[in-house]
Amino acid sequence: MLSIIICTYNREKYIYNVLQSLVQNDFPTDLYEIVLINNNSTDQTEEKCKTFQQDYPQITFRYFIETHQGLSFARNRGIKEAQGDTLVFLDDDAFVNQDYLTNLVYYLKEYPDMIAFGGEVSPLFETGITPVWLSKWSYSWVSAINLGNKVTLFKGNKFPIGANMGFRKEYFEKYGDFNTSLGRNKKNMMAGEEKDIFNRSNRETEKIYYLPQLKVKHVIPESRTTKAYIKRLGEGIGMSEQLRTLYISKRCYVKRIFSELIKWAASLILCLNYLIVLKPQKGTLLLLFRWNVTKGLFSHIH
Repeated sequence: MLSIIICTYNREKYIYNVLQSLVQNDFPTDLYEIVLINNNSTDQTEEKCKTFQQDYPQITFRYFIETHQGLSFARNRGIKEAQGDTLVFLDDDAFVNQDYLTNLVYYLKEYPDMIAFGGEVSPLFETGITPVWLSKWSYSWVSAINLGNKVTLFKGNKFPIGANMGFRKEYFEKYGDFNTSLGRNKKNMMAGEEKDIFNRSNRETEKIYYLPQLKVKHVIPESRTTKAYIKRLGEGIGMSEQLRTLYISKRCYVKRIFSELIKWAASLILCLNYLIVLKPQKGTLLLLFRWNVTKGLFSHIH
């Protein structure tokens, strides 16, 4: 059975339609469950979930409140409560295609060596306007990923994005749960919990697949396209990288600092190229982001 885990915090605007996008899949209802983890929402999220449960009684919908604040706490609660042997994590503002579940079952049978996976995440800008600064190098800032139309392995530093990722349940038995010192907590910009959990596995022996037909559209409000947001995002990532690497060892943190120097060199070259082709916003935003990542990497975290 599939367990679709959705962790939510104050998403009354989207949560009903997100759940409905799953129901609109032409897929047997006895082959999946929806596990909804409400992480102390203060809006009408609970009422929206109750309405969904009333409207779709044929769906196995299991609702829980996780009182420990933070996305990693909520995800770990989802792992604990899930009854399926394959666990799928979707964001509370991400809408699946109508063939999502059918494609997922096909992939699970076709690739029995797959222990974890991720799919395509496309940004759905609420304004209908793509930011002028968006490029292949900044695509991940809007929690988006597209590795093409062919099934491939995540290798090196690449890993699935949390808006659309999944695991065989045995993954957590082997490598543990999400690190609760990392990840979003209310409105902070901490991250790194996904990178951390995927990096625990041995990429030489464990297969983590990119599955192109697992498609979701992820809502991006206008507030997530501003310079102020990119500054906060960069600093949050830098702070998360400091915590993540120091949690492993001081040596790992030092190596991360050296890699930051390489990233700076690459960012400067890209910025120059964008200036040459008269697309300065794409380049200057890369430098703005890099500056704030570095700032977070060296910040004092209480």
